[in-house]
Amino acid sequence: MIWKKFLPLLPVLLLAGCTSTFTRVTPLQQPRNSNNLYPVEVIFTSTQQALRWDSLKPCVLVNGDLYPLRPVPIVQNRWEGFVPVPPTANGVTYRFKFDYLYNNVGTEPMPSSAFSPQYNLKIVDQ
Repeated sequence: MIWKKFLPLLPVLLLAGCTSTFTRVTPLQQPRNSNNLYPVEVIFTSTQQALRWDSLKPCVLVNGDLYPLRPVPIVQNRWEGFVPVPPTANGVTYRFKFDYLYNNVGTEPMPSSAFSPQYNLKIVDQ
């Protein structure tokens, strides 16, 4: 019954080697607009087999505030939303956050999150 000693480590072993990938599809700069909201898009993929795709709650994190993302119609794993940029600012730093549940052996699904690297969006005057 040696396997019982390793059973508590199973969730860690299942998550080891699992990676989430964020592919930003937002331009590096956008022209200034009158409503001060700028579109951002990301493609999220993961090798985590236990991830429950129906539980994804994606958002974009800007200056400590979370803004929701919505799925892009027809395109799988692609999400879009808006980030606010004050009219006096020349850009903003943001990152994507995906909250989700993953299946865990012998228990209810467990919560987890994946964060993208930080990205910069430059706002240019026309």
